[in-house]
Amino acid sequence: MLRGLNPILSPDLLHALRSMGHGDDIVIADANFPGTSNGKRTVRLDGISATDVLQAVLEVMPLDSFVPDPALTMQVVGNAAAIPPVVAEFQKIVNATADHPAGLASLERHAFYERARQAFVIVQTGETRLYGNIIVKKGVVGP
Repeated sequence: MLRGLNPILSPDLLHALRSMGHGDDIVIADANFPGTSNGKRTVRLDGISATDVLQAVLEVMPLDSFVPDPALTMQVVGNAAAIPPVVAEFQKIVNATADHPAGLASLERHAFYERARQAFVIVQTGETRLYGNIIVKKGVVGP
């Protein structure tokens, strides 16, 4: 056990976060997302919501401030302008927790999958809400 760390941050996830460099992407994916088939590296956090994982990750990882869209969600198929409740919750978490809060951008479903394939790690959660997927880009830890 370690003090001061959210217990959601498993040893595998902590290793991945620590191994990531500036500009690397982490995907926090819902239970329906094809994480294993799309990712170079997958960490499973079954039974834990994507919003709880995002909160825990942003408590220890800086959000990139050098790119216009450091956080991306998946667009609703057939209604790109829709904002599912889980995505609205992602935005609240980014606003409250990220050291560099940013508005969420979105990608069409297949573009999201393609971007996820290039990510450093995919965290497969137990999130059951549809469209509970977000890609966040790691920033720089300042002096």
